[in-house]
Amino acid sequence: MVVAASVVVAAGTVSGVISATGEGPDVPEAGPVSSASPRPVPLPAAPSASPSATSATESASPSVRPKRSRASASESPQAKRTTASARLYRHPASRVLDWVRAHPGDPRRPVIESRIADQPAAVWFADWSPDTVTARVRAVTSGGAAEGRVPVVVPYAIPGRDCGGHSEGGAPDLDAYDDWIDRFAAGLGSGEVVVILEPDSVAQADCLSAGERAARFASLARAGRVFKEADPRARVYYDAGHSGWHTPAEQADLLRRAGAASSASSDGVFSNVSNFHDTADEIAYDRAVLDALGGTDLGAVIDTSRNGNGAPADGEWCDPAGRTLGRTPTLSTGEPRIDAYLWVKLPGESDGCKGAPGTFSPSYAYDLAR
Repeated sequence: MVVAASVVVAAGTVSGVISATGEGPDVPEAGPVSSASPRPVPLPAAPSASPSATSATESASPSVRPKRSRASASESPQAKRTTASARLYRHPASRVLDWVRAHPGDPRRPVIESRIADQPAAVWFADWSPDTVTARVRAVTSGGAAEGRVPVVVPYAIPGRDCGGHSEGGAPDLDAYDDWIDRFAAGLGSGEVVVILEPDSVAQADCLSAGERAARFASLARAGRVFKEADPRARVYYDAGHSGWHTPAEQADLLRRAGAASSASSDGVFSNVSNFHDTADEIAYDRAVLDALGGTDLGAVIDTSRNGNGAPADGEWCDPAGRTLGRTPTLSTGEPRIDAYLWVKLPGESDGCKGAPGTFSPSYAYDLAR
């Protein structure tokens, strides 16, 4: 979908993630339009060993890169906030894992398996199925707890999702959404879990009227409170878009209205979901957003799944050529106020050009990974 200064093609957000029950895909979608000139980020010759792995997705992006303030690494010299465990969980159901298991003789398999399928990634809950969401969330969180690892889950069912674009869908109204959130929270358990709350729900709210926006933000603030009350060890992050979208001050104002500045509902922000912007740009941008929010205990997480070469100079967002994997997922970044690098969007799942949105493309995955 294209919205004024942003483009969000939810077509893949679903990330090919299989539902927690294994009965069907959790389908989110999103596609970014990027404009930052690419800045290569070196990737190890082989992916660094990761104690776990999961599934992923994709998300928002603007067509024009606005000017933004830059925060230096010394601007927020606070101690790095980390979760108790540095190990991320890989859910055993995803489209890339299905492909790896089904193609033992494919010459691309070793690269795709070691560099993508073996890495932990987010599990999306994007289909509207309130009767089963608690059990499906519980299957993921209990799986992580059993291994002593931290799952990453993505609630993606806000009404008016993607402003009616490729990822349209979600709950029929906010009352139904609030009930769905309660059911989602009931599956969180009592262990560590990272919650990426509704990609594009804050940065991409321009299509709503002032009243609709206020109502959405109230539901998002409520969602954060419900999650943290249900599981005090849950870390909830709110949508900050990415460094090529709103200015930090503009984004912080939206986030504050959505509850992201309150410790009762938020642990900070996430950025670059399903996009390609350089990690260094995202670090500077996220720190500037956090400074504008004013929460000294808040942190940020960055989707690094496909940003190894930065964003295409021409702004292409749909399965653009020349992209590579970014930094491997970790909860120990070594960067002040940057809590994690995560693979929210699963590399290899199409934005809609290499295949149907959210479907796994082995050729695209191989190009990203080799």
